[in-house]
Amino acid sequence: MPTGAAPTRYRFSFGPWNISTGADPFGPAVRKEVEYARKIRAYKELGFDAVQFHDDDVVPADWDWAATQRGVADVQKLLDGEGLFVEILAPRLWEDPRTIDGAFTSNSPADRQYAIDRSKRAVDIAKLLGCKNYVLWLAREGSYIREAKDAKTAVGRIVDAWNAILEHDPDIRILGEAKPNEPTDQAYLPTVGHMIGVCYKSVDPSRSGVLIESAHSILAGLDPSDDMAFALYHDKLWSVHLNDQNGLKYDQDKVFGSVDLRRAFDQVWVLEKSGYGKKGECVGLDVKAMRTTVLEDSMFHLAHSRTMFLRLLEIVRGVDEARVEELRKNRQYEQLEMLILNALTGRH
Repeated sequence: MPTGAAPTRYRFSFGPWNISTGADPFGPAVRKEVEYARKIRAYKELGFDAVQFHDDDVVPADWDWAATQRGVADVQKLLDGEGLFVEILAPRLWEDPRTIDGAFTSNSPADRQYAIDRSKRAVDIAKLLGCKNYVLWLAREGSYIREAKDAKTAVGRIVDAWNAILEHDPDIRILGEAKPNEPTDQAYLPTVGHMIGVCYKSVDPSRSGVLIESAHSILAGLDPSDDMAFALYHDKLWSVHLNDQNGLKYDQDKVFGSVDLRRAFDQVWVLEKSGYGKKGECVGLDVKAMRTTVLEDSMFHLAHSRTMFLRLLEIVRGVDEARVEELRKNRQYEQLEMLILNALTGRH
């Protein structure tokens, strides 16, 4: 059950893939699959407001359009029954055999066309669900060896695909989600800065923004709060995936604040101080339950991440802003650091 009362402007979301069977690259599933409808019922029970979807989380990718419309209507009815809305929708372009060499950057023209066609279909699904936030995680848009593709051409192909999506529907807005590696060795748009550069090269920069995932910034050797601040300066932070990460390793999707509490605090600080959420943006999570977790406990990671955000938000709001400004003005950063540490450890 949710802990604490949600602040008025913050709404929370996660994707159904966050309730998983515990399979990883080194082992099979260790928990039973939770029924789809049960996952949807869990949202309100856990204190969440919105759902994140991939296109094939809604309906299979190979259905014809008539079947797709019927399937989407069934999902919408399920969401309406639980009082949920769809925050984001993303095409899952990295699992199909035709995208093994990348989707938009594949060396095969036929495979690139498949990716664009599927991306446009995902826009149509989003529209049926009343969702305007369309996320592009460019999972395989990179290379294993530098010589496999021409990097300049690859970036241009990503921009062309981005534009094709924007031109397909005048209401959709694209949120680029950057990640430096995994599943490819090197991504062509590895950081938030790269994604925002593409935003300004698109046919409509006003409909081009970013989604920032904490772990992805950490994997790039960057601080998530600084990435968030950069995007907020450009007015392009339209969603977040909060989680935590133990070093520059594989994408771990740990409970928010479970590894580095101060790093988590700084993310909440930036979001709160910058007014994030006032335009309806959600606090999204992308977290995994530990492989050792039994089925009955396999939703605690979501509840705990939300709780940590709310606890850190309470701490952020309790910090004396006038004192912070005074210490900044006098460059008394030792004292400022202790002010923050005292707040995090419950000392005053």
